[in-house]
Formats: sequence, structure tokens, C-alpha cells
Amino acid sequence: MLCDLDNVIRFYDTAPLAALERAAGLPEGTTTEVAYAPEVDLPLLLGRITPDTWVESITASLTGRVGADRARELGRALAEAPFRADEEVVALLRRARTHVPLVLVTNATPRLDADLALLGLSGLADAVVSSAVEQVAKPDAAIYRIAAERAGVPMERCLFVDDRQENVDAATALGMTGILYREPADLRRALGPCAQYATPPGRAR
Repeated sequence: MLCDLDNVIRFYDTAPLAALERAAGLPEGTTTEVAYAPEVDLPLLLGRITPDTWVESITASLTGRVGADRARELGRALAEAPFRADEEVVALLRRARTHVPLVLVTNATPRLDADLALLGLSGLADAVVSSAVEQVAKPDAAIYRIAAERAGVPMERCLFVDDRQENVDAATALGMTGILYREPADLRRALGPCAQYATPPGRAR
């Protein structure tokens, strides 16, 4: 099983950033729109720049609208946004791993290992395939091939889970089974019998 990290397992709290944007007179989402533009974001995801350099790129893009100090504050708020793991998804993945190899496949920054440690998920998967380490990012076919190799199975035996349609489409084009993730129920249905007894204590099935 190959699984994405962000917006499947990990979720960010962007409320503090949104409050700063409102105070600056910017529409909510302006900072992420700038930060995740390919020319700003891709160098970070390929491990070519540091998170601090990424923040400076965001700052440069927003300075003309809100001034340098506030632009840097917005970039820093995005880079340091708090995050959490979805307990239900983690439980499902732990259960699935008792049946099949689990590989995380993520477009990530160079500090992915530290982030997983903060989440308490350093040992969640059998392997982690990070774009910043491999220097190739989804939906490039190369990262899927690397992930299948780490899982030790042919691509046609891989189940790939991601929240972005283009990433799922790239996986299915290689012969994988693709699941577009929107909620834990999507993962539960895909796993079938492997998901049995995977609901965390205190949560209804």
C-alpha cells in the first residue's frame, strides 16, 4: 500500500494564518496561493532550497502588497503552521500494515523526518519515499516506481492513496489501483477486510 501524507494523514491548522491575512487586508488563502505556485514550491519539494529560503520567496512575492515585514510574517506563519495526524487514518494504516507493506509517498520538505517524529509516526510505515530526498515529485512516474520498489511488489499490485486527482491518475497510468482520498471512509472501503477493528477506541464505526 502506497499512501500520501498531507491531507490524508497530516492536516494543518491554517486559522492563525487566515487571521493574519484578514488583518493585512488580504483574501484568505492568498499566502498559500503564492507559496504553492510551482515556481515557489517545487524547489523546496525537490530539496533544492531550505524552508527558510522558501519563506523568503513567499516574502518577495507578497512584499508589494503588504510590505516586507508583514509579508515575512505571513510566510513564516504558513511554514510554521501547526499540524496533527488523523487518528482514524493512522489506525487504518497500522491495521493495513499487518497484512501488506506500507510505504508513505509524499511531496515533502527536507524536514519530513522531524515532522514525522513530532507526529509520533516515525515508525508508521515500512518505508518513506520523500520528494526532497529522491529529488523527484508526484506526479512524475519515477517516484511511483521508487515506491513500488521499496514496497517490494510489482506496480500492478500497489494500492495508491492520494488527495490529488493528478497524482492518482499518474498511479493508475502505471497499473496501480488508485484511490482519491476525501475522508477516512474512502480508505476504509478500499482496504476492505484489512480495515477490520481499525477504529480508534471511543470512535463510532
